[in-house]
Amino acid sequence: MKLISGLSTVISAAFTIQLLLGQSIATAWEPTKPVEFVIPAGTGGGADQMARLMAGINDKHKLSPRPFIVVNKSGGAGAEGFLHVKEKKGDAHTIIITLSNLFTTPLATGTPFSWRDFTPLSRMALDRFILWVNEETPYKNAKEYLSAVKQKPGMKMGGTGSRQEDQIITVLLEQSQGVKFTYVPFKGGGEVCTNLVGNHVDSTVNNPAECVSNWKAKRVRPLAVFDPERIPDKEWNGIPTIKEALGADISYNMLRGIFGPPDMPKEAVDWYVGFLKKVFDTKEFQDYLHNGALKPAFATGSEYVKWVEENDKLHNELMTKGGLIKK
Repeated sequence: MKLISGLSTVISAAFTIQLLLGQSIATAWEPTKPVEFVIPAGTGGGADQMARLMAGINDKHKLSPRPFIVVNKSGGAGAEGFLHVKEKKGDAHTIIITLSNLFTTPLATGTPFSWRDFTPLSRMALDRFILWVNEETPYKNAKEYLSAVKQKPGMKMGGTGSRQEDQIITVLLEQSQGVKFTYVPFKGGGEVCTNLVGNHVDSTVNNPAECVSNWKAKRVRPLAVFDPERIPDKEWNGIPTIKEALGADISYNMLRGIFGPPDMPKEAVDWYVGFLKKVFDTKEFQDYLHNGALKPAFATGSEYVKWVEENDKLHNELMTKGGLIKK
């Protein structure tokens, strides 16, 4: 009887453990409705391209039980998008892709938000910037173009938004070379490059992915990359660094990262981190990084938070130096 009783106890315990494990697996969090994927920028730019690609990768590979619905909220240099997500405290079905306007917009506009209002999920990549001119212009290199700008102050530099990444680089270039541009803001990087093709501006500092199609179509010409090293990808490697081209020590990389609303539940955070790593590892996403000359830079947790903290401080310094902070 003791043997039967003991065996019964073991079986009962094993059944209980199996039941608990089954419940744990059954209750693991995953989206139960479509996920709103907010882009705090206009259509056609780098953030818009990446977010739409990620949503498409999810649809193709069924990485989530629910689709990701992309929504552009570009008003107020992206403040519209950030404030929208900030108001969704605890929401597990909203995420936002961030540019460096995560840092620049509150400094430039005084809009009440900072990166600390959001839940860091992952850094997907770092984006470079290139000095571009129209292919029809006579400028074959950066020295020739900057010489023309010195002779004709006020030539037009197109960029995404005011007091954002593109204008920061423009101001740094002005200070380094003793020139003066007329900075013309647009809603997104796609619109910026389109205006360069149309000769409505004289130059831009677009991200590579924002102008690559027009470059391949021989409508625009890259003069220099704002990075310490040349882009390693073969098709981009012929573009000199800004230091090689002008002797200017100007380097700037832009964040391509994902955040959630304030106080996103931990189980949702864990799911999104795993989901985003799966997206990052797909051939489609790796091809996108390669073709658009982005730096693969996946990071989560404390590594991501440390990088964000350091770059928040860096942008405060750069914008102070450029006189771009709202007083």
